Parts: sequence; C-alpha cells; structure tokens
Amino acid sequence: MKTPARLQPLVTEGLVDEVLRQLMSGKEATVYIVRCGEEIRCAKVYKDAKQRSFRKSTSYQEGRKTKNSRQARAMEKGSRYGRQMQEEAWQSAEVDALYRLAAAGVRVPQPYICHEGVLLMDLVTDADGHPAPRLNDIELSPEQALEFHAGLLTQVVRMLCAGIIHGDLSEYNILVGADGPVIIDLPQAVDAAGNSSAGVMLERDVANLASYFGRFAPELVDSEYGKEIWRLYEDGNLTVDSQLTGSIEVEHRIADVDAVLEEVKLALQAEERRLLYQAG
Repeated sequence: MKTPARLQPLVTEGLVDEVLRQLMSGKEATVYIVRCGEEIRCAKVYKDAKQRSFRKSTSYQEGRKTKNSRQARAMEKGSRYGRQMQEEAWQSAEVDALYRLAAAGVRVPQPYICHEGVLLMDLVTDADGHPAPRLNDIELSPEQALEFHAGLLTQVVRMLCAGIIHGDLSEYNILVGADGPVIIDLPQAVDAAGNSSAGVMLERDVANLASYFGRFAPELVDSEYGKEIWRLYEDGNLTVDSQLTGSIEVEHRIADVDAVLEEVKLALQAEERRLLYQAG
C-alpha cells in the first residue's frame, strides 16, 4: 500500500521497510502492520488531540512528571506550546509504561521506538500467526473465562507491583494472543504512588474484568478482587505471588464522599469510552 504521510519519516530513517496494510482505526490512533527487516510489527499512529474523543482528564495526568518547570507552567496555562507538551506527555506515557511493564514481565506488546507521534511495537498474533482478536470479539466457555480472568488478575498485580495502573482496562483493550491475553492501550496509565485516584482506578479496572468474564462465569460478578489487591498494596503486602481470594473483611467506617464522587466520575468516563469503542 502507499505509505501514509505519518509513517514516511520512519521509512526515511530506515526504521520501517514497508507498510503492509492498515490493521485498525480507532478514536485515538490508527494502527498499521509494517515490515521491519524480517520482522512483522505494528505502528500505532496517534491522532491529533482535536481528532480524539478520549479526554485527558486531570485524574489521569496527576502524578506525571514534566521535564522542567517551564513545560509545567505552559501545560497549566494551555498555551500552544503547553498543548504540544501535553500531547508529547500523553504519548510518552504509553511508551514509558510499555517499557516498564515489559521489563516487569507483564504481557504487553514489546515497544521499540516512538518517533514523531508513531509508536513502533510488536504485533500480537494468534496461534495461526494472524493479528490477534480483541477479547470482546471471541466467545468463551466458563472454563476459559475463569482461566483468562485469573491470568489477567495476575497481570494487574504484576503491573501494580511495577507501580502502574492501566486506568481504562476492559475487554476492548485486551488482545487474545497465541499464549493468552495481552494488555494494550496504555496512554492513560497512571502512577500508583503519585495519583490520588489510583485506588479507585485499580478497583474499576478489576471490576470491569469481573463484569465481562461474569457473563460466562457468573460466580465472578460479586468478587472483591480489586479491593483485596488495593488493600494488600496499601499495606505493603502485595507481591507478584500474592494469593488472592476475591473476598475481604468489611470495614465499618465513615464514607469518603469525595472518593465516591471521583469513582462515579471515572465510571461515567469509562462508560463513554466503552460506547466509543463499540461505535468505532
């Protein structure tokens, strides 16, 4: 196919030898299958901020570091330079998260480089070597649902032990590769220790998994894995080998109204994003 303009710099630099075809186009990016030497990879081309529908909520940006105070001030003022810096920070957040998570053994695509708004990374494939389907696009038996759910909880725990929370985990950003589920789409990833909404986001991610897999294995619907994982993390007892039960002891304490409102806001944002995925 003709090389898209956004991918031409990678071809010119010798990072990509050939653009084979478009894989998908979503609300935030368009993904192409490319050839790099003898390797087949994918190139994620981020769309301009004005074209994207997912709002870069301050809830996600809290705790992210900027290179210097000038950039931080510009981002706060919303100047043209500040918006450019925000855009770069939004893209680099995914790249940084992918590198950290891959190094921690989390099942994510291996990243290679992010060049001029294009992220080059591994292409996740199924057992036949074809691009892997999204979790939402396959039918599961109750046994498969329980197996995938358990495996993804392990990945969520491993992510949290690496200091990262996905922030928007659902059946729409999980691919089913030859060796099982692979987590994708991390531009909104948050720092677990530096974000005041981290616990809410972690619990929501895990609740999304329980809700989806609960369609095939109803016993998962009322599980409390999210609260259990976050409590272990807060207490300093969470490890990659932590044995989870899905239940916790109920604490009788006064409700944190601000935390509840934040959870409602994030849930509404997640539902908006889910509907956009379905429409894309």
